Amino acid sequence: MRCWCRCSSAAVRSSPRRRESHVPLDIDVFCLDNSDSKKQGVGRTYAGYDGFAPIAAYLGAEEGYCLALELRDGTQHSAKESEYTLERAIPRALALTDKKLLLRWDSGFDSESMFRTALTQGHGRMDVLGKWNPRRFDVEGCAAAKRADTDVEWDTPREGKRTTTWVTDGRVITLDERKVPLRRVLRLTERTCKADGTMLLFPEVTIDGWETTLDLSAEAIIALYEAHGTHEQFHSEFKTDLDLERLPSGKFDTNTLVLSLAAVAYNILRLIGQQALLNKAAPLRHPAKRRRLKTVMQEMMRVAAQLAVHARRVALNFGQHCPALIVWRALYDDWTRSEPPEVDIIPA
Repeated sequence: MRCWCRCSSAAVRSSPRRRESHVPLDIDVFCLDNSDSKKQGVGRTYAGYDGFAPIAAYLGAEEGYCLALELRDGTQHSAKESEYTLERAIPRALALTDKKLLLRWDSGFDSESMFRTALTQGHGRMDVLGKWNPRRFDVEGCAAAKRADTDVEWDTPREGKRTTTWVTDGRVITLDERKVPLRRVLRLTERTCKADGTMLLFPEVTIDGWETTLDLSAEAIIALYEAHGTHEQFHSEFKTDLDLERLPSGKFDTNTLVLSLAAVAYNILRLIGQQALLNKAAPLRHPAKRRRLKTVMQEMMRVAAQLAVHARRVALNFGQHCPALIVWRALYDDWTRSEPPEVDIIPA
């Protein structure tokens, strides 16, 4: 698994704790558009259309192995019963890696019960980084106080926009035998004109926040959370590459089974792509850290081959100049190294 200390962010690489590598575990809810249907569980999602809102958990910075994919009603809130998903996903992640985990989620999961479940299930091998939900926070009052403070340092990424970042104490999570304090990173943004140059009559003020157990700089924490957006690509692979935007059945339980099987197929294809399509012998030569499932299916699964039975053996015959032959042979040898081979992969 790729750890977060190898991210491209200079802020993360320069951290004094960069040797303590973490494997990211991202959890999020996404929407499946099933409009104009009467399937069980279909409801108005936060995306503005009727459908389902499954929850998924992915392990790895670029790999994105799916450790949980659970179908939920379209109207279900992101944080509702999500701690039960954590109870199932975290032990699986801990069993797959010896490194510490970095659990990341967006503001829809911001609740004390989520932090408590994550820290309890992590058994000391997990840090948490979650987007803070400001709820009733007085943004205008905070902005006025920052403007009046002459010691505040402002960054100006462009004309008409400035930001300031600071760290404060967050909530304290009470576990059975101890209390875990969280650090809260806040970033206040003030805009007097839009990016296209349109001037605003009144300044537009927004605030973003993150709560975490990490003891890193504010810039490093923000950079780590920005990498959380990679998981959106994994959602799209389920919806487009595996063609699961519209689930096939009108029964909720049947669609749950379909998603469970889809998670198995997703992980197998992801494993093939990571082990077979990233080396020099792969048909695709341009460098990449991860191959989409669509690419794996095109280059590895849809290759012309002949299944032959001879001398009580089953042989899969590829063309002599098939570009996938070499990587399929290497992949087969790797997966069956500890077991007697039952299928031969040979050129025709």
